[in-house]
Amino acid sequence: MLHNLLIIQTPIAELTAFALLCLTSFFSLINPLGTMPIFMTMTADLEDRHRKRTARKAAVVAFITLMVFAFFGQLLFRFFGISLNSLRIVGGVIFFMMGMDMLQARLGQVKIKDTEIKSYVNDISITPLAIPMICGPGAITNAIVLMEQAQAPELKAILILSMMLVIALTYLVLMSSSKIIALLGETGNNVMMRLMGLIVMVIAVEFFFSGLKPILRGILGISGT
Repeated sequence: MLHNLLIIQTPIAELTAFALLCLTSFFSLINPLGTMPIFMTMTADLEDRHRKRTARKAAVVAFITLMVFAFFGQLLFRFFGISLNSLRIVGGVIFFMMGMDMLQARLGQVKIKDTEIKSYVNDISITPLAIPMICGPGAITNAIVLMEQAQAPELKAILILSMMLVIALTYLVLMSSSKIIALLGETGNNVMMRLMGLIVMVIAVEFFFSGLKPILRGILGISGT
């Protein structure tokens, strides 16, 4: 009965569209395949059990960070007097720049000297792996904006489940990084990177103009949707 009520309140087409938006945007922005080479480099000297622990901790920290910003990010912005429309514009710019780099198959490089790797074993799972590699500015902005759009409880549940699913998938990708990179090869990784970059750039355009339109209407005194 409750399930039917939820469907009546929010059409199933809207639920499906929102779920697809959450999954595609978070997967593209978190970009598990782009994190793989960095994870492999930073954990190359670790034993398998330590590598698993590092991947698990990074995934948990990234998920908690996304949840905190999704639920409390707007409060922080209100405190500092930041409007959500401005965030959409900035987020669109961030997404576009990230998408451009991905479209050109350029991965951000995190360099740590070989002599310092072991001293960072307990820290690399938090930074740079969890933040900013997995949970970067784009993913954080995406979580805040999508949570603002998710007015109905079922939409919020879909957003949380989507974040959980993408983070869990990221963890599995990191654990299978050696096999996946060998399977795809350099060309396959570059092609996948470009495809995800194109998706991010499309999302960037939508975010940018969804934030710019209300601001321009306010400046010009135009009412309407």
